[in-house]
Amino acid sequence: MFHIRPHTSHMIWKVKPTVEQLNAVSVNSMDVHLGIEFTEVGDDYLKARMPVNERTRQPYGLLHGGASCVLAESLGSVAGNLCVEFGKQVVVGVEINANHLRSVREGYVYGTVKPLHVGRSLQVWSIEITNEEGKLVCVSRLTVAVKNL
Repeated sequence: MFHIRPHTSHMIWKVKPTVEQLNAVSVNSMDVHLGIEFTEVGDDYLKARMPVNERTRQPYGLLHGGASCVLAESLGSVAGNLCVEFGKQVVVGVEINANHLRSVREGYVYGTVKPLHVGRSLQVWSIEITNEEGKLVCVSRLTVAVKNL
């Protein structure tokens, strides 16, 4: 017989930011150009949304896979930097992959990032992007290296 313990979430961030702080950091970046907005900060996840419009569609009218990668990398990079010592360390992308599972023509897509591994020198993040109906559009994995400044 074995005992199943309920999942207990604990905060992984060095300092838990507000949504307003995360959006303020994105000023003058690609995130603003594409319309990416952070919408939620949990103890071990972040959420953001991105419009599907003329800035994020490819010529055939579908959400551009590169735009999904930008959303995924933005979420993972911000999450990674929240797990290191501000002013002493920074994370930099090493590898990203993305599987595009469903097309989107309009509305918004929503990304959620969660940690797979948060180590001292390497972090791996899982990002799921869904459409307005909550159906999976893209799954991505981002690996970042932790660098000392």
